[in-house]
Amino acid sequence: MITKIDKNKERQRRHTRVRKTVSGTQARPRLCIYRSVSNIYAQIIDDEKGVTLVSASSLEKDLKSKVEGKTKVEQAEIVGTKIEKRALKKGIETVVCDRRRYLYTGRVKKLTDSARAAGLKF
Repeated sequence: MITKIDKNKERQRRHTRVRKTVSGTQARPRLCIYRSVSNIYAQIIDDEKGVTLVSASSLEKDLKSKVEGKTKVEQAEIVGTKIEKRALKKGIETVVCDRRRYLYTGRVKKLTDSARAAGLKF
């Protein structure tokens, strides 16, 4: 009998495995990435205090005109550079990446690569 792999269960398993080891501190906060079907969101979080320090998404008004008509991967690149600029403005230079339950490919990889290229250290 052929058994079909439950992708949602595999995704949840990856999420628990990643969150066991990844935690943000004040010195090195956590860059949390969430992607929906049509948009992408990024937050830099201090888990010790439970506070979001910086956030960016493809739905923001100032980014809306830049991401309009672009592919999802290009939108992720724009959001990555935006989150990096905001982080450096707040004095955050190093972060730990939390890809959540997503594989490190496509939009997630493009967002982190663009943040890295702009000056954020992982």
